[in-house]
Amino acid sequence: MNGTAVPVLEAEPVRQAPANSHARATLEDLLPENMEDLVTDEKSFGIRMIDTVEGRSKASLLINKMYSWRGYAGTHKLTDDPNRITLTASDKGEVVGTLTLGLDSPIGIMADEIFKDEVDSVRMIPGARVCEITKLAFDNGGSKSQMASLFHLSVIYARDLHHCTHIFIEINPRHRRFYEAMLGFKRLGELKTNPRVDAPAYLLVVDLSYVSEQIEKYGGQGVETAMSARSFYPMFYSPREERGIVQRLINIQ
Repeated sequence: MNGTAVPVLEAEPVRQAPANSHARATLEDLLPENMEDLVTDEKSFGIRMIDTVEGRSKASLLINKMYSWRGYAGTHKLTDDPNRITLTASDKGEVVGTLTLGLDSPIGIMADEIFKDEVDSVRMIPGARVCEITKLAFDNGGSKSQMASLFHLSVIYARDLHHCTHIFIEINPRHRRFYEAMLGFKRLGELKTNPRVDAPAYLLVVDLSYVSEQIEKYGGQGVETAMSARSFYPMFYSPREERGIVQRLINIQ
């Protein structure tokens, strides 16, 4: 990341892959005239928030493509839910990743379907407000820095705009070590089958106060520090960049 990041807010539709090839379609012909980057910099890298039906549909196509490639079952459609915020990452006009931040509400979060007792144990912590990351999909063309930026933006939305204290994520066992070792997530409960993708899943949780400490300590220091510290947080925005992004987002709410 660098000091030229300038956040603004709009929606972004995600690429629809051609049905008969692996060619990548660019976004230029798909974007509405009023669309702007949520975060852009001189590397032509952007992160945007989806708030259109078309955008959700195209994000679903990317999610289905990635889940199918991994061998997961199910159809993963994004719905128009005020408690769900979908972010996409793009590089030079091509979408490379997407995730959805689900906020807790009277109907709960998706993790409640099979991990309700575990989620409730965190809800019972005084002052706790939970959320979850779901529908995470990253194309092979996406970089670690783009994935880090997408995660960092989800942290900002959760912590600074919606006052959440903990983030949950359901993870396939083969990805568990990365989230625990590199991001500080902790496992809650035992391995269960996630019926949405018909695959085994662990429920992991991270306290956002810990995330904030790690960003303050490591944010913006880059890949060499990430390797030496065995942490993903050096790939996040720097504390100064984070403060600028937070203020911009608060100002346009």
